[in-house]
This record gives sequence, structure tokens and C-alpha cells, in this order.
Amino acid sequence: MGLFQPFDIAASGMTAQRFRMDIIAENIANISTTRTKNGEPYRRKIVTFQEKQLKAGMPNFKNVLKTTEQAYYGNGVKVSKVSEDTENDFIMEYDPSHPDADENGYVRYPNVNTVTEMTNLISASRSYEANVTAFNAIKAMAQSGISIGQS
Repeated sequence: MGLFQPFDIAASGMTAQRFRMDIIAENIANISTTRTKNGEPYRRKIVTFQEKQLKAGMPNFKNVLKTTEQAYYGNGVKVSKVSEDTENDFIMEYDPSHPDADENGYVRYPNVNTVTEMTNLISASRSYEANVTAFNAIKAMAQSGISIGQS
């Protein structure tokens, strides 16, 4: 493992979690959006991560576990996709005065739950903080190694 690879791994975690926080903020910002470009209410977005591969042909985590005798180090994480939540239905609310109300007076609101989004935001924030802590620990070790070489 090179000197800078641990920095790259921690940085990839920070980048991924920051992106996740951006998507969560977008979900919360659109909690009342009843009509998007396609005429439907806003759909909650979900971020999916996967292991980051630096070189073609590098083994993935599953294969590394199968063959533990080989020397392999992780490469970090990346966002693999951002998908829409199609499992949860829109929230139906009775409001006949709303411009987007149907013939029965019901409005379809986004499938965004504030409690779920805030819980996910706390999780993303804690993961980001963990990566910052790892980054600072790596930095301290590198500085100690450099100071040993200067003596």
C-alpha cells in the first residue's frame, strides 16, 4: 500500500457521504413538490454505494475474503447510482382547494418522510465524521513517520 492510498480511501468516503447528504437535502427541500416536469409529484431519491475499483482486474471485497492469503488493500467507495424510491406510495392528503387536487379533492404529495430523511442525514453525518477522524489519524501517522526520518 502506498503512502497516499489511505488518504484516497478516507477522501472517497467523505465525498460519497457528502453526496448522500446533498441528495437527502434535495429530498427534504422537495417535500411539498406536488408537480415536477413530468407532471407527477417528486419521488424520494436513494443513493447506493459500491466498492471503488482503482485498476481493471483488481479483486473485489468478496473475492478477497475467499482468498485471504493474497495481499490486497481497499480502494474506497463510490456512488454507484441514485434511484427513485418506487416502493413507497405517494402521500394522499385531502385538500380540494389545492391546484393539483384530483376530482375527489385529494392531492398526491411526495413519498418523503422527514423522520426517515433526518435519520439518514444523521447517519451520513456520522459516517462523514468517521472518515474525517480516519483521515486525521492517517495524517498524524504520516507526520510521525516523516519526523522520524528527519532525526
